[in-house]
Amino acid sequence: MSKDGEEEQQPAQLALAVQLPDDETFASFYPGDNAQLITALKNAAIGQGDEMLYFWGPEGSGRSHLLHASCAEVNASGEAASYIPLDCHRQMSPRLLDGMEQLALVCLDNLDAIAGVEEWERAVFNFFNRRRERASGSLVVSAVSAPRNLGLGLPDLASRLDWGVAYQLKTLDDEGKLSALQLRSELRGFKLPTDVGRFLLNRLSRDMSTLLAALDLLDNASFQAKRKLSIPFAKEILGL
Repeated sequence: MSKDGEEEQQPAQLALAVQLPDDETFASFYPGDNAQLITALKNAAIGQGDEMLYFWGPEGSGRSHLLHASCAEVNASGEAASYIPLDCHRQMSPRLLDGMEQLALVCLDNLDAIAGVEEWERAVFNFFNRRRERASGSLVVSAVSAPRNLGLGLPDLASRLDWGVAYQLKTLDDEGKLSALQLRSELRGFKLPTDVGRFLLNRLSRDMSTLLAALDLLDNASFQAKRKLSIPFAKEILGL
């Protein structure tokens, strides 16, 4: 019980109720040139390595996927983890972070979204301090750019981002994106022909979110129609 007679929250109660995609794991992430970052994230998920890890990359580069994967690793071990999408901060209270230092892993996604939002910057700053005092568990933070380019209004928060190790998430080239699409299709139990994959890359936006959404649509459509994936079928389904 707490001093004021209220029952203290348990870590499992503190985890944000965000449904993690069950297909966004380390196994489904094509690493490209990011093997070192992925190793660091896996270590964070088991409580090893640096107490804070920061990485950045553009929209659609897979940052959220990697954070989801990190939380899934912790949850599978029976520990508590929390994924907090800060681009949704308008729908959340900064008090959400109260007590989060008790968790085995906390992932803050899209830190850039709260740049200039004083109450949230202050709440994250205070959380960082509590986390460091506790000296247990791991903290992983992602954003679209390096810390110095985030435009944070609180200088002390910017300095806190230098506590841990930082990585730049390297985006995939076209061959890497094709390999990532074929990996995802293999995990879903079907084969993506190379010519169809190249067609998608040439005709669609090349961010992975768009490509993977198209892949899911083609998978479902081919299953229902009992047809193999082909360029004419892809044109028909995607309206290209």
